[in-house]
Amino acid sequence: VVRTAARVSLRCGLGIMFFLLLTCKPLLRLYIGEEAAKTPGLLKSASDYVMIRSLHMPTSLLLGVLQSALLGAKDSVTPLIAIVYSTIVNVCGDYLLVSKLKMGLPGAAIATTCAQWAATAALLGPARRELVHDHNLGIFFKPRDDQYTNKDGSQPTDMVTSKSFLGFAAPVLTLIMGKLAAFGFMTNAAAGVPGQPTPLASHQIILSLLFFCSPFLEVISQTAQTFLPPFLAPIRKFMERNNVSPAEAEDMETVKPWLKASGVVSATLLGCGFLAGAGIASLVCLVPAFNGGLLTSDTTVQQAVKPLAKYLWLGAFAWAPVAVGEGILLAQRHLGFLAIIYLLSTAMLPPALFMIKLRKGSVEQIWFLFGLFQIFRAVCFTGRIWWGPFLMKKLFKKNKTAQAAPATA
Repeated sequence: VVRTAARVSLRCGLGIMFFLLLTCKPLLRLYIGEEAAKTPGLLKSASDYVMIRSLHMPTSLLLGVLQSALLGAKDSVTPLIAIVYSTIVNVCGDYLLVSKLKMGLPGAAIATTCAQWAATAALLGPARRELVHDHNLGIFFKPRDDQYTNKDGSQPTDMVTSKSFLGFAAPVLTLIMGKLAAFGFMTNAAAGVPGQPTPLASHQIILSLLFFCSPFLEVISQTAQTFLPPFLAPIRKFMERNNVSPAEAEDMETVKPWLKASGVVSATLLGCGFLAGAGIASLVCLVPAFNGGLLTSDTTVQQAVKPLAKYLWLGAFAWAPVAVGEGILLAQRHLGFLAIIYLLSTAMLPPALFMIKLRKGSVEQIWFLFGLFQIFRAVCFTGRIWWGPFLMKKLFKKNKTAQAAPATA
């Protein structure tokens, strides 16, 4: 599974990279609109930034695969070390390229790309040692001993191929596309704000800082997906063996200890998420608020990002319960609920952003709206985890009573 996922991620990353390198300018022109594209230097600066950042696409997807696989192997230390390496490279790169060499946005793009490369490189060695018996991840080519066949030369039915892996990953990919769509609509709205190119530049800087925070919070989500299933698997097996519903199983003495243990793990992870979100958000928002020179040499943009710092804090803080809640709900297999919330929130955001763009609003309004967007999802996810079982139990008992009433009569 790890080898297949690694190969698929690298090939998809290479495809995305070449696609962006070849179609960068036309896509950006379509994306930001003709009016913003006419701003002197804006399209060139944006395309340079995207082309530099596209170079990290193969390693970025591979990084996610290796990080998840190591967490699945109960190794939570190595991904954390990789994030530390990435942070050091990013901070040092920003200081050297942006502050000292005055390279502006291209310098920030180079620093972030190098940080992604460093994080991926930090995971490759441990992944070879811990995840595959022959220390060969088969990233570029499938190893010979991995090409298992039956005696008649056919592949086993349970063989993990690229096709079967993509079929498994498609639902999760749909959720990720929903996330990316939200940021795409935000950037499109920022490009329509008057006073270009400063609003779009300030928006992009805050967005980059938000993405910088995300790995620290997504790790807790992946931890939930790794450590919760052992507590939930016995419950599912019990329900399947005895043909009982989740609401019925909750009242059974055999299930209660497992439910209690999984509840404690979920509550602990959510608590860690809130603390991590508050701490990381507070640290990161200090940069645009008090030291914008670390981000850009343009004094106008430095002043433009200052009022966005509070909205960065709100978005980054709410990212924590969203990420952790998503991880817990994925472990609990509530895919339908997750899909509904993502579709609902993603459908609500574009019309609101379009109204801001139509009324010639500000980047502050866009980021305030994003904060509300994050809070809505955080409330939905945490509410489903904390109060969902109680509400489902009440609903089940009400239905059971309603069904029993005619029989009694």
